[in-house]
Amino acid sequence: MSNRKKLVQLILFAMYGAMMYVSKLMMEGLPNIHPLTMFIMTFTIVYGLKALIPVYIYVFLNGLFSGFDMWWFPYLYIWALQCIVTYLIEYLIKHCSPKKARLPLSAVAYPIAAAFLGMTFGVLYAPAQAVMMGFDISMTVKWIIAGLYFDVLHAVGNFCIGFLVLPMSQMLLKLHAATRVPV
Repeated sequence: MSNRKKLVQLILFAMYGAMMYVSKLMMEGLPNIHPLTMFIMTFTIVYGLKALIPVYIYVFLNGLFSGFDMWWFPYLYIWALQCIVTYLIEYLIKHCSPKKARLPLSAVAYPIAAAFLGMTFGVLYAPAQAVMMGFDISMTVKWIIAGLYFDVLHAVGNFCIGFLVLPMSQMLLKLHAATRVPV
């Protein structure tokens, strides 16, 4: 990889991470409704697992401005899992479906995957919460159940914004091609 390509990617990834953080701040008034999953999925579709770079820039900015407290540690694995799930979905769509079915399949799969990721956020957060708070299995299950309302809101918000993943990823790929900026 040339030095120019590395520099361009570094600048883009830093901008993407900052954009993710600002978008989360702008949506803080709404419970668990934000465009983070849409950004993570879009960047993963376009950049593959390199999308982990802007994701971890976002995670670092969260800790930097809100404190590296207990709540922050699950972000180290939850957002990475979202990248990996998206990467696997994209791989399956590209390699296991007929060419004519890829676009319609993507248009359906991305919002459903985004909703699934929103719905499972509390469950993914639960192991860290259990360790940090000293919960046993019973208390952890109660904590998950108590948060289901917010997970449902998260899933609905993610489902709606998940419809932007396909057009956003297509637009980003076209922008890279038009400007000759390497992917």
